[in-house]
Amino acid sequence: MAAVRSGGLGGRVAVITGAANGIGRATALRFARDGADLALLDLEAGALQATADAAAENAGRVLPLAVDCTDGAAVAAAFARIDDDLGAVDILFNNVGQSARENASEFWCSDEETWRFVLEVSLMTCMRCSRRVVPAMRARGSGRIINMSTESAFFGDVGLADYAAAKMGVVGFTRSLARELAPHGVTVNAICPGAIRTRAHDRLTPEVIDRIRASVPMGFVGEPDDVAGVVAFLAGDDARYITGQSLLIDGGRWMI
Repeated sequence: MAAVRSGGLGGRVAVITGAANGIGRATALRFARDGADLALLDLEAGALQATADAAAENAGRVLPLAVDCTDGAAVAAAFARIDDDLGAVDILFNNVGQSARENASEFWCSDEETWRFVLEVSLMTCMRCSRRVVPAMRARGSGRIINMSTESAFFGDVGLADYAAAKMGVVGFTRSLARELAPHGVTVNAICPGAIRTRAHDRLTPEVIDRIRASVPMGFVGEPDDVAGVVAFLAGDDARYITGQSLLIDGGRWMI
């Protein structure tokens, strides 16, 4: 990794996908406070620019890129731009992904088109972006990759079979890539948030939120900053001996 300039991530180039809102935005602001240079990717150009403007108050350099991470050519172009403008990537946070949302259903009445979309946006984007940074990280003997999974991969929530399958795929990908890259000084870990107050929760009724809260041993719904702090830890030097792990951030709802 690059020499530290200031802060825990000073002098390092970090890429965050799905950076416009929620956990991605919170992590961008946390990385900025920790001194990283940022490349922020998201489809929502307006919200992405707002995040970039907020991050720029603390970060050394911020490069917002409106990119569809399901488009391989667009991803390749974005990472080429990052390399030209910011330099080699030290940290990749594969945050982009989503459930079927309004098309979610129990599996017996689901359809293959929806499965393919969820697998593409929640698993393939992670693999695609990782492929862009792994060769250089491997060659120089350092790097951090943090992948977004979910508690649902372990808990198995009804109506989320496709999402759970995609995100358990992220867990398997994380473990295999971590084992492959460990001899080269690169760590790869997954985070698995549970009930976190994001836009997805805004779509839920108060009754559903109450049921979710009641299922959490700690008794409350987490905030994006609760996840961003964990990502920042995994991206930093204190996590140098942690790799191949899937860390649940869910108030104790699922205990391994």
